[in-house]
Amino acid sequence: MATRRVERTQESRRLLVAAAAELFAEKGYRQTSFIDIAEKAGISRGSIPWHFGNKLGLLEAVLDDRLHAMLTGFAPPASPRLDDVLDQVVGFIRLPVTRLFITLLGEAVEVGSPIREHFARLHAALRQGVRARIAAEALPAGTTPEAFTVILVGAVIGVHAQWRVSPEAVDLEAVRATLRALLPPDLGQA
Repeated sequence: MATRRVERTQESRRLLVAAAAELFAEKGYRQTSFIDIAEKAGISRGSIPWHFGNKLGLLEAVLDDRLHAMLTGFAPPASPRLDDVLDQVVGFIRLPVTRLFITLLGEAVEVGSPIREHFARLHAALRQGVRARIAAEALPAGTTPEAFTVILVGAVIGVHAQWRVSPEAVDLEAVRATLRALLPPDLGQA
């Protein structure tokens, strides 16, 4: 009996996270209500505070879940070749789960936003992951690995946002080829 209750609890939590992720990606965090989430999940809205405490707790669960799903598809390449890393970046942009991050970014940049700190941590993790793959000696003279990393992460976020808004106007393969041409060939040999 206890096992069945645990399974139902886990399933309810999973349904709520999936519904919230979809709605947050469509409508944004602030515009999504408990009622919207409960209706989409087919679960009573009283379950949300029971599972997550509050809406911010649910958002944290959604971001953790989506970040885990995203990183699962973005494992370090077997070789540090720049072409392999660029292939992963384009694959990352195309993942449906990453739409959530672009939708919420507009809310995250507002001072006092409840999700601002989550995005600061996400961006720090992205910079750290990119920085770990950069061979400092491959950078142009006068360039620091930290500043170069900020530029790369910013470029990917910007390309991602543009592609989500106008996929017909942004050729990801051409962007990949151009980025490849601009980057030092031995950049990924860290």
